[in-house]
Amino acid sequence: MTTEARTLAAPPAPPVPPAPPAPPAPQTPHSPATRYEELARQLTGIGAVKRDLARLLPPDCPPGSAAVLTLLDRHGEMRLSRLADLMAIDISVTSRHVAHVADHGWITRDIDPGDGRCRILRLTPAGHALLAEVGARYTGALEKALADWSPHDIDVLNTLLTRLRSSF
Repeated sequence: MTTEARTLAAPPAPPVPPAPPAPPAPQTPHSPATRYEELARQLTGIGAVKRDLARLLPPDCPPGSAAVLTLLDRHGEMRLSRLADLMAIDISVTSRHVAHVADHGWITRDIDPGDGRCRILRLTPAGHALLAEVGARYTGALEKALADWSPHDIDVLNTLLTRLRSSF
């Protein structure tokens, strides 16, 4: 090789190390992960709202009892097993709630004419009266807390909460 060719030929280049992995994409306010994280935080906040509303219940009517009365009012008379399904809790827990409301005279537990081993749960006039009182307390608290909301915003919230619940 001539001197000229030697000076033009470059030595082989060292191997290039692979590029480090790219950092994860930053989460923007609109990324799916951030949306669901924020939703999880907001649902925790709804739990706090529910606890605040539960404080409005009469002392002898815990939230589980109020749920029993509300479901019987909304869906009509039913067996304990259906109530447990609607409450999405174990039948033994439902049974304790039912015993509490029955002991207070807010429901009756009548023998099911189709199956004497089962009971049909029905609201009593006292149960209806208690529900009216609880409903007025809840409605009043919501009206006060959301006084600066537009009717449209409240309607949108109701629609979205209904949609969220139906997704589960």
